[in-house]
Amino acid sequence: MPTSRTEITEIVTGLATMGFPDVDRALEVQPRTLLHVAADHFATLAAARSAGEYAHEFEVAWENGIAFARADEGLRGRPPWSVEWKGNHKPPGYEQIPADLRIDHVFLISCKYGSKILNNSSPGNLFVSLLADREYEGKEGWYRTIAPDAYQAFYTECRRHLESSPLPADVTASQDHHLAALRESLPNRLAGDLGDAYAEFSHIVAIKTAQRWSSNLTTKRQREAMLWRLLRLESAPYFVLGESAAGAPIRYRVATPWDFRLLFSFVDLAVAPDVSAQQPVVRWNAVVRNRASQNHEEVNGHVEVRWSHGRFGRSPEAKVYLDTPHHDVPGYIPLDTSSAQPVPALRLFEA
Repeated sequence: MPTSRTEITEIVTGLATMGFPDVDRALEVQPRTLLHVAADHFATLAAARSAGEYAHEFEVAWENGIAFARADEGLRGRPPWSVEWKGNHKPPGYEQIPADLRIDHVFLISCKYGSKILNNSSPGNLFVSLLADREYEGKEGWYRTIAPDAYQAFYTECRRHLESSPLPADVTASQDHHLAALRESLPNRLAGDLGDAYAEFSHIVAIKTAQRWSSNLTTKRQREAMLWRLLRLESAPYFVLGESAAGAPIRYRVATPWDFRLLFSFVDLAVAPDVSAQQPVVRWNAVVRNRASQNHEEVNGHVEVRWSHGRFGRSPEAKVYLDTPHHDVPGYIPLDTSSAQPVPALRLFEA
């Protein structure tokens, strides 16, 4: 089994909540109360640890787990009875809470390292279904649906530069093998007429997408619910432990919509196309009022609408990014470890 950065950060975070003196002892014991982690997982982690691989990830994950175990909003110094690792589990349905660990059947933890991505959805599920479900079909593809003329114009320009390829004139008549040939023939960096055509296509897609999204957010209630879903506020609280792209620790509790309304009053959510970007981008901005201070607070992000596997690759995806630092986001409540207590190890953890 190859070493995985994700497996290290998730499993080691769980181990660190159990009160072991250090990560090496935890890997040696292989506690039976860490569920769904097999012997080969422990062997792989131990080998990576011995080889010095991902030393930083081991250290940060261990510190995050300890911080959660000691935090007042976490385990408060109490060793857990069970820590379950989700691993490569495939949910049977649409899971809203991005949990990687579950402690004592209650505490849900998402491990997030170096990523500002909040959600990776299909454009239809975001801009039409508003992330409420995944029922949007979108069989025609987002570009064909939202900007068919711009999509055809860009395809035509690409086809004109590849006259030797037997591509149909109408993009809707192209098959997978046509698009694969086109994708492989295009340069990574589009310049000249191709670059201009792609820029025009991107701007039109961004404008039309923003218009469609706005048309489905006509009421204040819809816009407030959209903000909750963008920030992944769910009916149950959960915790995010990790590290920002800049190397700062990320440790916070994600509030529920109920919590959110107790702390903040929603003002508005606005979306707008970013025609300065080099690909289709829609920016979103939300304003809330802090009930305690009465100050207005903002949270910003953007959505990239792009092919998932290169131009003319698979169906487009909508990647939702958070631009506001995590600890400045309304509804993301930092863990307080100021009164933290050590976590005693339990003998039942011994293998």
